[in-house]
Amino acid sequence: MRGRLLLLGVAFLSLAAAPEASAQKSGGVLRITHRDSPASMSIHEEGTISVVLPMMGVFNNLVMFDQHVRQNSLEGVVPDLAEKWTWSEDGKKLTFVLRQGVSWHDGKPFTAADVKCTWDLLADRTEDTLKVNFRKGWYANVESVSATGTYEVVFNLKAPQPGILSLLASGFSPVYPCHVSPQQMRRAPIGTGPFKFVEYKGNQGIKVTRNASYWKPGRPYLDGIEYTIIPNRSTAILAFVAGNFDMIFPYELTVPLVADVQKQMPTVICDISPMNVAANILMNPVPPFDNLDVRRAVAMALDRKSFVDILTQGKGDVGGAMQPLPEGRWGLPEAMLRDLPGYDPDIAKNRDKARAIMAANGYGPDKRLKLKLSTRNLPTYRDASVILTSQLKEIFIDAELDLVETAIWVPKLIRREYQMALSQVGNGVDDPDQNYPENYACGSRTYMDYCNKEIDALIAAQSAERDQEKRKLIAWEIDRKLTADAVRPMIYYLRGGTCWRPEVKNLTVMVNSIFNGWRMEDVWLDR
Repeated sequence: MRGRLLLLGVAFLSLAAAPEASAQKSGGVLRITHRDSPASMSIHEEGTISVVLPMMGVFNNLVMFDQHVRQNSLEGVVPDLAEKWTWSEDGKKLTFVLRQGVSWHDGKPFTAADVKCTWDLLADRTEDTLKVNFRKGWYANVESVSATGTYEVVFNLKAPQPGILSLLASGFSPVYPCHVSPQQMRRAPIGTGPFKFVEYKGNQGIKVTRNASYWKPGRPYLDGIEYTIIPNRSTAILAFVAGNFDMIFPYELTVPLVADVQKQMPTVICDISPMNVAANILMNPVPPFDNLDVRRAVAMALDRKSFVDILTQGKGDVGGAMQPLPEGRWGLPEAMLRDLPGYDPDIAKNRDKARAIMAANGYGPDKRLKLKLSTRNLPTYRDASVILTSQLKEIFIDAELDLVETAIWVPKLIRREYQMALSQVGNGVDDPDQNYPENYACGSRTYMDYCNKEIDALIAAQSAERDQEKRKLIAWEIDRKLTADAVRPMIYYLRGGTCWRPEVKNLTVMVNSIFNGWRMEDVWLDR
């Protein structure tokens, strides 16, 4: 099976790259706007595309998603630092044969020891530790990682887990060097990838340059990439239209803004894609939100269609915990979704029920619940928050906006320093093995201390299931239970616009993750 998947992945890559194969040019610096100043350059310590976009090309993974197939899938996983892989008969050992002759950007050789060090670091088994270990939960099923040779490594699993290949293929799963400390990786990361890190200046920009010794002959085509930090979206658009940039930060444009850009630049290439990113509501589990009925009332107050119509001109999507079909591969069918609290299209009926719940808990027109609604100080967060405050008024909740800067947003959520928050959950992989353990299992980063042992058992069951259709049925059952418990209710799934000048070639925008398509080694400039 592994061999068949490998051949399919290579075939997809060849077909996708073929149309422009004879026209590629080397040289030039790609100029991209960047939306904010991230806390560090360490992918393993950050949870945002603000880091993955500029840094994915600095690194390699063991495996990756085919960079020219828009929908990530297990079938689309192709080799990277690992040339091939095999499973043991019981599905509990995954062996990778690694490429030889690969060097880190400082000249030291890449070996199996670096793979072991990376996953020991993620498991907190090393003396050096990560400041924030976002992906530790991804690999909870990994008992150990063994370097069984200089160029062979084995992932020893507690239980079978076919989906672990999807986790390893994410842009969030690069291999780090053993000989470089986490502290240095935050400031000046060293990888094996097509681009070398040059500098990061907060509120100014990020630069990477071509790795002339890259192990893939002829790659990358670009001499470098420069990301200029422009937090104001309107300013970034003006600069792009004026010719100062080749590309606007991916997925950052709303549907109306894409139309504006196309009107001003008729030759521009734009893409509006689903993002596997959902605006959702976090409720700190202290009174009154320790009460399941009150949380359900908030979910039933939502007019999701209004969010979609206003923010995406009808192009957004409504779903549960997993990204909706068809771009998402694991989402609930619409008929199942409509039976869950707050998804009945009769908004008036939903809100009548919500008001009754609030009244039963002591709230009403003369005794309104006043709170602060925290949100990240970015346009896509702010815009949705304004609509949410308006809708909450319908069930006797008056919410005042509390805008939080990017660098302190996640730490604020981790410390539970909020009453209610409008956040975005951006899944690194469209797979239950990433979303459910990371965001909903006991001890995970739900940011609201949710813990349900029944859910944990179902998460484990779907992960070990080798029959993918049976696995999907278990994943749907988890989604139904999470939605019924109003665990971070999903408001709507975003669609984001990306625009680039026609000189930018061979760029593929993915539809079920914003994090996995930025290796940039095949992108070139026709100028």
